[in-house]
Amino acid sequence: MAWKKMKSKKDGAIRDYDMKSPRVRVLYICVVILCIAIVVTCIFPAVWVLLAGFKDIKEFNRNATIFPSSLDLSKLKKTWELLKFAKYYRNSAILVAGATVCAVIFNGLLAYGFAVLKPKGYKIAYGLVMWSLMIPATTSMVSLFRNINLLGLNQSFLPLWLMYGANAFWVVLFKEFFEGIPRDLVEAAKLDGCGPLQIFIRIMLPLSRSIIMVVAIFAVTAAWSEFLLPYLVLNGSGKETVMVKLFTFKDTPTDAVSVLRAVLFSIIPPTILFVIFQKQITDSAAAGAVKG
Repeated sequence: MAWKKMKSKKDGAIRDYDMKSPRVRVLYICVVILCIAIVVTCIFPAVWVLLAGFKDIKEFNRNATIFPSSLDLSKLKKTWELLKFAKYYRNSAILVAGATVCAVIFNGLLAYGFAVLKPKGYKIAYGLVMWSLMIPATTSMVSLFRNINLLGLNQSFLPLWLMYGANAFWVVLFKEFFEGIPRDLVEAAKLDGCGPLQIFIRIMLPLSRSIIMVVAIFAVTAAWSEFLLPYLVLNGSGKETVMVKLFTFKDTPTDAVSVLRAVLFSIIPPTILFVIFQKQITDSAAAGAVKG
């Protein structure tokens, strides 16, 4: 079956007639083996966590095999109810939703100003945005947290949402994409009486679905896995996210298997998201890269 697919190939680096060369065949086999090894290396930790979650603490400590003695889903259900994970899922979902909206709207608006409106002095502002890419995020954590406290925004999702609305890298992605949109569309919208904000909403956003998808994926992944600032801002508020909850296990009498099950719960949503939107993710990323 694989050989028939190879013979029907009309594009790619290796075609049917290339396989007649022994050197190409050996290289092809080596590449396939390398790819399989990379795949196994990438998925093995997740598979190990999944299978270890079906063990109890005695089996986990004594049994060195990967596979559990039984696949009892009641163990996962018990840990879910004991740790009240539904609450932390809800908190993480709120954080992710707000972060994604802010990432698209605020970064898109700033990039729209740089790429289309180009007000006086925009090059200086854009230079500062590019310069901020050289500053590690952790170096500004102290001043950021201090300002959050001074403004009375601690124990709230709002500062976390706004943080994702000011990402220099995403601004650059939007700007490069907006500059590839034909200017004739913008000029035609101006002739029809559209203002700057209407042009952004009715012209730029609908034509930028691919780059919006890319930024949204980045924002969802970053917001879900974010730990330090949510821990500083939300700790003790009852709004802790999944990642903050995982860290607090160190202060509770929780066994190792329960921690593994909690880790399993934390990686389920991103995995499901990727499985469902795999084609859209890859297509949008490729379109965004080419357009930029």
